[in-house]
Amino acid sequence: MSILQNKTICFLGAGSMAEAMISGLVDKKLLPAEQIYAVSRSGSRAQELAKHYGIVTPAKEEAISKADIIILAVKPKDIEEAIIGIRSMTSSRQLFISVLAGTSTDYITNLLGHSAAVIRTMPNTSAAVGLSATALAPGAYATDADMEVALQIFKAIGIVETVKEEALHAVTGLSGSGPAYVYYLVEAMEQAAREIGLEGDTARRLILQTIIGAAHMLRDRGEEPSALRKQVTSPGGTTAAGIAVLEEHGFQDAILACIKQAVARSEEMGKQSLSTS
Repeated sequence: MSILQNKTICFLGAGSMAEAMISGLVDKKLLPAEQIYAVSRSGSRAQELAKHYGIVTPAKEEAISKADIIILAVKPKDIEEAIIGIRSMTSSRQLFISVLAGTSTDYITNLLGHSAAVIRTMPNTSAAVGLSATALAPGAYATDADMEVALQIFKAIGIVETVKEEALHAVTGLSGSGPAYVYYLVEAMEQAAREIGLEGDTARRLILQTIIGAAHMLRDRGEEPSALRKQVTSPGGTTAAGIAVLEEHGFQDAILACIKQAVARSEEMGKQSLSTS
């Protein structure tokens, strides 16, 4: 039986990540939908989720005070206001799980004003199709049992890795923002397809299957990406001609700089949070 079966979860925030998590929990029957609460600033978004997934949208005070687990799913810039608005309803018996970029567990603990367990996570938007790559790290008061609860929640939406909290900035820049990098690549490939005369739907199917197939090769073969690339790249062939242009334009350097800049921004956001605490 799921260790979540007797738990009540409240989502503070009802955006796309909250919906992805709710969908995974309900689809995999990790706990009954009526034990999942959602609270949103406007209320209308939470009502939409209730209608679609069968979850509950009680008044904020009831939802927060009754919850065993509170998922912090607001925007990072809104977290201080959000926690100040609920902290009188919270207690140290509860588990808080954050999906906020650049927001430390110590910062959340300080805002709460008590010793509740806090776990910081970084999923990505592929959670919407059950394929998130999520990393999580325990805060000062989180126990092994708390981590098991968090692991079960996030396994409902993809794979999970446990890391030290200081590594979560790197995770944010790599896999947290990673889907956007892939989408950007697909945008460029589709533009190229139009310019070389391939129809939109045909090109989209070919591009997506190429990316899916390459990902499966990397996962299932266990070979280094450089080795697989060389297997495709015959000297003097078409792939070699294409790779040469990527090298000329500094493709790998651009990817490195992209990820490092995203990591730096996550670190900057974390410092901003600490400076206002």
